[in-house]
Amino acid sequence: MRTILRFQIVCLEVGVPASQIRVIATEATRKAINSEEFVKAIQDRTHVSVRMLPKDEEGVVGAWGIASGYSDIEGLAIDLGGGSMQMTWIVSHGGNVHISPKGSISFPYGAAALTQKLEALTKGKDEDEACKAKAQFREEMTSQFRRAWEDLEIPEELVNKAKKDGGFQLYLSGGGFRGWGYLLLYLHQVRGEYYPISIINGYSAGKKDFENTEALKKVAKTANDIFRVSDRRRKQVPSVAFLVNVLAKAIPHGIKEAHFCQGGVREGALYRQILPVIRQQDPLQVATTGFARRSAQAMTFMAFSSIPRPTKERSFPHSISPHVIQAFANILYAHSTMSKETAATAALYSTSTGVLAEAHGIPHADRARLALMLQERYGGELPPREMDFKKSLRSLLTPEEIWWTRYLGKLGLIISRVYPTGVIDPSRPRALPKALWANDLGKKKNKEGIELRVSLQKVGFDPTRLKQELEADLKKLRKVGKRKHWIGGRDGWGMKVEVVLLEEDLF
Repeated sequence: MRTILRFQIVCLEVGVPASQIRVIATEATRKAINSEEFVKAIQDRTHVSVRMLPKDEEGVVGAWGIASGYSDIEGLAIDLGGGSMQMTWIVSHGGNVHISPKGSISFPYGAAALTQKLEALTKGKDEDEACKAKAQFREEMTSQFRRAWEDLEIPEELVNKAKKDGGFQLYLSGGGFRGWGYLLLYLHQVRGEYYPISIINGYSAGKKDFENTEALKKVAKTANDIFRVSDRRRKQVPSVAFLVNVLAKAIPHGIKEAHFCQGGVREGALYRQILPVIRQQDPLQVATTGFARRSAQAMTFMAFSSIPRPTKERSFPHSISPHVIQAFANILYAHSTMSKETAATAALYSTSTGVLAEAHGIPHADRARLALMLQERYGGELPPREMDFKKSLRSLLTPEEIWWTRYLGKLGLIISRVYPTGVIDPSRPRALPKALWANDLGKKKNKEGIELRVSLQKVGFDPTRLKQELEADLKKLRKVGKRKHWIGGRDGWGMKVEVVLLEEDLF
């Protein structure tokens, strides 16, 4: 009650009209012993009516909440509340959300409800009887999940993708699953791996880690203090582990990855009211728009022009999306007023604890890509204590992605040197890049890589010495292609980068 009243106070402070405040109740409230009294108390104290979501609608709204946390989703959506669990399939691209025509299927397996059920099953029984009771209940749950599988009418393309990839992508929301995600984050941060980002939305765990229920139960039982896991959530860990084990066996073709989402019923209720034209906007792109200089679009064009067009043999990694590159151009100057000793470090932390930490709907891998690009844009030099953090961000990406973040980051550095204010006169460009794949690079003309041609406006006299300054800066880009700078060493991932500076009439 205090939380709802506090929410009203905040709404009043920021000018939200009373008519725009809604209170939505889910399964836990619907099934509570004191449900009627509780709802009446809310209405009496707040003068806001409470809308009790029907079972089938609760899952649909929760799925929309999950969709609010990612730009692109294809898989199974599961919302684990306190009283119930909702399951459906979901495909969401560009704000267009599609779920099962049956809506979602509700199960009485919420984190709190399942904890009570398992306690009741074993109460007063010896070990053998308790094991038999649990096994019988496990079979009952498995049977219900498989029946739901048929009822949900999962699209054939999703099933075929799961067969090909080795399992379904799971998108998980609700407090019970978020607690599971924070336990996984804790494990990654204490066993020497130092996972770099502590934001639950966008965090992904592979099959092996997600299904490692014994390790997570042990951590919940023995660790003194676990970030964002309350004592109440700790007590629910055995029941969530029980559920994870059943899901792992019940879902045909298995689980490929689990993606954790901050969005649930609350976010879903809001997200599906937003106009499609707004929903289709990329969260990372939107989050960086406020930092964009006047010519951010032109700089994005320069970045794309510096990436060779794909061929049958070679292409730029699709995982570094156009949205990430646009976001990079938007935020290219955000740390430019800082000193050399702080800019690269601040840029490296910008997506996890800095200016973009609060942005919703960004996968951790995209946060890592943008952070590494920005750090290179400011020269790439870090104090020794920050090297571990950079290494941990790199661990979220492939060697190929890391190499390209270096290439694009150095390109951003060069753009910022040519256009120090972030303003480009489209009628009088100072430099125009164009990149091609090449097989005849190096002294012996036998190396594969990128040939970047940078055209400068030919002038009779240049007091700014742009050509000489640019030539010095382009050496940084050439270094990215040096074999000793490849990701993983001389035998790692990388390619030759040859830069050709041309003077032409651009006007």
